[in-house]
Amino acid sequence: MIWGILGNKNNSWKILLRDCFLHQEEDSEEEPKLKYERLSNGMTEILQNDAASCMTVHDKFLALGTHFGKVFLLDIQGNITQKFEISSVKINQISLDESGEHVGICSEDGKVQVFGLYTREGFHENFDCPIKVVALHPQFTRSNYKQFVTGGNKLLLYERNWLNRWKTSVLHEGEGTITNIKWRANLIAWANNVGVKIYDISTKQRITNVLRDNVSLRPDMYPCSLCWKDNTTLIVGWGSSIKICAVKERNPTEMRDLPSRYVEIVSAFETEFFICGLAPLADQLVTLFFVKENSDQMDEELCARPRLDIIQPLPESCEEISSDALTVRNFQDNECRDYRLEHSEGESLFYIISPKDIVVAKERDQDDHIDWLVQKKKYEEALMAAEISFKNIKRHDVQKIGMDYINHLVDTGDYDSALNQRKCLSPSYLPRGDLRLRPAIYEMILHEFLKTDYEGFATLIREWPGDLYNNMAIVQAVTDHLKRDPTNSTLLTTLAELYTYDQRYDRALEIYLRLRHKDVYQLIHKHDLFSSIEDKIVLLMDFDKEKAVDMLLDNEDKISIDKVVEELADRPGLLHVYLHKLFKRDHHKGQKYHERQIGLYAEYDRPNLLPFLRDSTHCPLEKALEICQQRNFVEETVFLLSRMGNCRRALQMIMEELADVDKAIEFAKDQDDAELWDDLISYSIDKPPFITGLLNNIGTHVDPILLIRRIKEGMEIPNLRDSLVKILHDYNLQILLREGCKKILVADSLSLLQKMHRTQMRGVRVDEENICESCHTSILPSDMAKTFNVVVFHCRHMFHKECLPSSGTFCNICSAKRRGPGSGILEMKK
Repeated sequence: MIWGILGNKNNSWKILLRDCFLHQEEDSEEEPKLKYERLSNGMTEILQNDAASCMTVHDKFLALGTHFGKVFLLDIQGNITQKFEISSVKINQISLDESGEHVGICSEDGKVQVFGLYTREGFHENFDCPIKVVALHPQFTRSNYKQFVTGGNKLLLYERNWLNRWKTSVLHEGEGTITNIKWRANLIAWANNVGVKIYDISTKQRITNVLRDNVSLRPDMYPCSLCWKDNTTLIVGWGSSIKICAVKERNPTEMRDLPSRYVEIVSAFETEFFICGLAPLADQLVTLFFVKENSDQMDEELCARPRLDIIQPLPESCEEISSDALTVRNFQDNECRDYRLEHSEGESLFYIISPKDIVVAKERDQDDHIDWLVQKKKYEEALMAAEISFKNIKRHDVQKIGMDYINHLVDTGDYDSALNQRKCLSPSYLPRGDLRLRPAIYEMILHEFLKTDYEGFATLIREWPGDLYNNMAIVQAVTDHLKRDPTNSTLLTTLAELYTYDQRYDRALEIYLRLRHKDVYQLIHKHDLFSSIEDKIVLLMDFDKEKAVDMLLDNEDKISIDKVVEELADRPGLLHVYLHKLFKRDHHKGQKYHERQIGLYAEYDRPNLLPFLRDSTHCPLEKALEICQQRNFVEETVFLLSRMGNCRRALQMIMEELADVDKAIEFAKDQDDAELWDDLISYSIDKPPFITGLLNNIGTHVDPILLIRRIKEGMEIPNLRDSLVKILHDYNLQILLREGCKKILVADSLSLLQKMHRTQMRGVRVDEENICESCHTSILPSDMAKTFNVVVFHCRHMFHKECLPSSGTFCNICSAKRRGPGSGILEMKK
């Protein structure tokens, strides 16, 4: 149980008893902004035997330091995942980089450790004075310099140099103990006994000094709270004073010897209590206050429950949005320095840390808002909020609201309103699971919606299981309504759904096709209705050709190609779409319809006719040629003529019908026939534009001299000079290519010759297993002490010297292979 003391804006307080959460007064009309929960699980065990001294929050985990020198890593539910024994005295500060992979820790006995949570490699040092704070560079893991700062009696910057050694720089000293450091992007803010400073690490300049207001307060008892709202906005809380500082770029003309940035205090105001911690919440501030109150019995101040306020900063004051007093354990014994406020930017979680208790505050969500409205008996607002966020709340919450609302109306005697609410409450209130009412009750609700609200009726049919009510009775009722309004799409769609529940899929299919409903294909696939659509193929194609054809082709085993062609015989346009897609999938499946497709392509899809003629091996060329000639399809006719072997006629059509020299040249290149080139030259010789085209393209296929010699003297040919230059350029290019190829061949030949020479110069192993190729006895004598002569050729054939002819400078075996059969034996005999 948690004792909670909560206040209103008139500073009147009332103690309330609540379990885990803290609420405002029952009669308050102001809705709370935050909800609270005590962090438990492993955290409870830690705080029973130790006390929290500091904590740092990452989006993925928590890091807790204790008075006995231990550091715990916990998940966000408070379960312990890791434990480190750092020191025997108080842990002063824990710092994490943005990745959560490196941690910095400092303790009261002067120990500083910076290491990777997964490597444990890093910095370990003992100082001769307490180190109060440590802060890692936000990008410590990614940075090559691995920078961090420590604060004791001076502010030290550590960074790793290129030799992998730690270099230390003093950024500031001489103004007392440094009690807080916050590092954001390139800016380091720290607080000492005098005030708050900001250092720009990118320019290595200190850019401001914000003095402490209330110097009468001991800085060690009332430490400074620092918090970065963003990369350029620092919030400073000290004593009862809050200042919001904006870091701005200085105009280059004003710089002189000044830093490139300066700080402007955009808001400064006093608060009623002492500040223990700050955190941003959009454009507002969450502030943790330490409160003292006067004792009724003794003339002294006692430590009261800490307050967590949400305030709206103004330039010289602030507006209180909400204020909650928190009953943390042992609050009577805590001082201002014992409290801390940490926050998780990712989920807007706020952690109130005290030595023996940690409480998590979170913004209230829509479910909490609805619960509060119900608690305040604002049922209509609750139902409206529930309807708006219906997808995000639990169904039983809506049912509970409906039950509470009806009970409230009955209790107040407002029976008419209770009855009027039946229609809007019953869909969410009536049970639909294992526990159900009689079917007549559900039917009554459906009939009432059918009378006044077709859309509401359709929603209920979609959401309610079909076995809650008598399906046939509802079908009849809908049919009766359709007699009065036969084109109502909502009723027709709902009737199709009712037929589906009743497994009368053919009826549902007819309605879906009539309405051109998007679910028609899903219905066919889900319930395997292919036998029912054999006579409805035209309707399906009229609705959506692409989906219908894909479905038919994917299910050829259920609806054959012949059946589809038969059904589409009277709709040649649709038949073409089907056969075209069939051909694209498989060039052979519909081969018996290829002759028919020639006419279909010619009529409905000429751009795909030529690709079809190229890819099909089953269409009759004579029929295709006849159709193309009738329709004067020149390109298709040219292709068919060339495929049938009449290339000269095809070339003639290109030149006469198309008058396209480029296509004619391309055709001649593809056929690679000298006679075609001759025909092309003959046809072009009296047409200067054709001659230009030939001169530009003929060079690599036909000797251009043959063309140039046939040009009549005095003929004016456009761009003749450029064409001749191109011919010469192409000729030079051919010569260069030939010379290059020759050089490559010579180089390769030389390389291979050298390789062969090296191979032939190697020694050859000769042993008793080798034989003379002439006498077929062992090449080595049985008595190795006697002198003997052996000849070994590069081809690895071996002979006794006396077995070779006197002129034997070549291998007889290999020479015989070149000269013919029997020549080797004759050579031996000689």
